[in-house]
Amino acid sequence: MLNKISKIITLLIIICSLFFIDINPVFAQERLFLDLSLEYLDTYELKIQDYENTKVGGFSGITYNQQKDYFYVISDDRSRLAPARFYTVKINIENDKIDDVILENVTFLKDNNGELYANDTIDPEAIALSPRNSIFISSEGISHLRVAPFINEYDLDGNLLSEVPIPKRYIYNKEEKKGIQDNYGFESLTIKANATMAQDPFRLFTGSELALTQDFNDKIPETLLRSRMMHYVVNPFGQPVLISENLYPVNQADFGVIYNGLNELYALPEEGYLLSLERTFGLRGFGAKIFQIVMANATDIYAEKSLAGNIDNINLIKKKLLLNLKDLNIDFDNLEGLTFGPRLPDGSQSLILVSDNNFKYSTEKTQFLLFKIVKNTQGNN
Repeated sequence: MLNKISKIITLLIIICSLFFIDINPVFAQERLFLDLSLEYLDTYELKIQDYENTKVGGFSGITYNQQKDYFYVISDDRSRLAPARFYTVKINIENDKIDDVILENVTFLKDNNGELYANDTIDPEAIALSPRNSIFISSEGISHLRVAPFINEYDLDGNLLSEVPIPKRYIYNKEEKKGIQDNYGFESLTIKANATMAQDPFRLFTGSELALTQDFNDKIPETLLRSRMMHYVVNPFGQPVLISENLYPVNQADFGVIYNGLNELYALPEEGYLLSLERTFGLRGFGAKIFQIVMANATDIYAEKSLAGNIDNINLIKKKLLLNLKDLNIDFDNLEGLTFGPRLPDGSQSLILVSDNNFKYSTEKTQFLLFKIVKNTQGNN
């Protein structure tokens, strides 16, 4: 009898393999992801409050210039305390610790008229260095003032070089009930460059922090968590081309959380893989989770006018939790920016997170957190 059962099981396994049926969907899901983990190393608190006649704070995005060993950090000041700007920062890492953080320069951004941005005409949130030695910056806009979101390219002196076309469905229109809701715009931005030549195409990713107006149904609260993520190809000629748009599912908030959303993306070297940072705020303070996400097989939702209804026919971007920072039992603040940094002494890749103090110097901090990427050399699970 046992021998007969064994033969039946063996036959079933053969049939499943012939028809590509995965008899263990959990393991199949695991094989989608890279075998990565994060090891916390250190935290550094920046004490500076003024630099070159600017208020230092609001650090909501960070990117790394490997050739110069500098970081560029965007401030989310809406040109209220000083003109819209980014800072050039040197982060000295010694023995897996942040020894010092030094501000080297401040660069003011200029609009398409070559003028500094006026008060409340920009809300810069994310920054990414491109292979052509320029930076792309996203502004989530100010919907109630009808200030449109944008993604612009600037040179390292802050001069506007080009503009990424934004679909009209992201432009807020109260009458048509569409577009980015206030403070739910392009907090995230990352660039994936496969080639080394400045003139070669590269890709750009961004996503709305939470659902667009037309994607949210207030009778179904979970629809607020349906973020749209866009994937562009940037060519040396002509405008960037939007090649896909996918549904990124923001995690359901824990009990006591007042606010949560997608705050940052970072394209990994491996094709089709990114990191995402989701930040929360609530009765227990700030929270942050870092996920590995996979673009493969996600449905292109470009033609979807609304995501407020049934989405059973849509394949979501797949996610895997890498780290819940609450599990570290460390003090951290309003984390919004994330980037790879220099290699550590053992050859492993560093990861840097930065927090936005909202210019509340007495209650919130500007922090830089250092992590190590731990990677299984044997590849995927």
